[in-house]
Amino acid sequence: MTTLLHCAGRPVARYLHRPDLDPRLSPRPYLHPVTTPRGTTVTEERPGDHLHHLGVSVAVPDVAGHNFWGGRTFVRDQGPTALDNHGVQHHDHWKLRDPDGFVEDLSWRAGGRELLRERRTVATGELTPTAWALDFTFALTNPGPAALSLGSPATNGRPGAGYGGFFWRAPKERAAPAVLTADAEGEDAVHGRTAGWLALRGTAWTLVFAGATEETRRDPWFVRTEEYPGVGSCLAWHERLPLPAGATAVRRVVTVVADGAPGRGEIAALVRKALS
Repeated sequence: MTTLLHCAGRPVARYLHRPDLDPRLSPRPYLHPVTTPRGTTVTEERPGDHLHHLGVSVAVPDVAGHNFWGGRTFVRDQGPTALDNHGVQHHDHWKLRDPDGFVEDLSWRAGGRELLRERRTVATGELTPTAWALDFTFALTNPGPAALSLGSPATNGRPGAGYGGFFWRAPKERAAPAVLTADAEGEDAVHGRTAGWLALRGTAWTLVFAGATEETRRDPWFVRTEEYPGVGSCLAWHERLPLPAGATAVRRVVTVVADGAPGRGEIAALVRKALS
């Protein structure tokens, strides 16, 4: 089941809120395709290198031991392991659904119980004739009587693999995309670090990711360019993220979706406008 998102009267994204997926992919709602104003697709779903990469989604490898990322689970002292521990993000209902955005309630379920409740808010906004912004907020609440925590392969023993949270899988092209921040360039220079904004640049498109709250800006960026093109904002890079009973974790990432290759000055101006 799908819904279309528009910006300035043009369709720019499709949201699959109840996709029919193999349980091993950790089924969840996601955006694909997402397109630039000129119509270039800047997402990829179920690519051959990682079938569980689903356009733009919220995916967490370890929620109290359950896999909401998809694929294998990293087990300490064992490595990536196929386990029957996958969860499902279930679309419960819409709180609001307009042509340029929506508010959605979801439940994260695994092992026969609800582990998390989520309120997701997504909106589009025009920036220039060649750029628009995707504003994506998710609030994860622990509805149970006991504390739980969110982890990553890094917190389970795999250095540098702190992924989990907002994740954008971009399309693979003949050449790896460039990646840059305001003061650094290249995967090695930006991966695992914080930055006010981070840009991924393909042959005819640029994606600029920015944390829109102080808490979100404290999360490091997970970046891949050579193996595959993808960027995520990480909830549990150095240590697990605790969620006491009744507690809520909120993150907001705004992504500029642009045609062409804007320079650093233009990127900074677009980010300022997107966050204003």
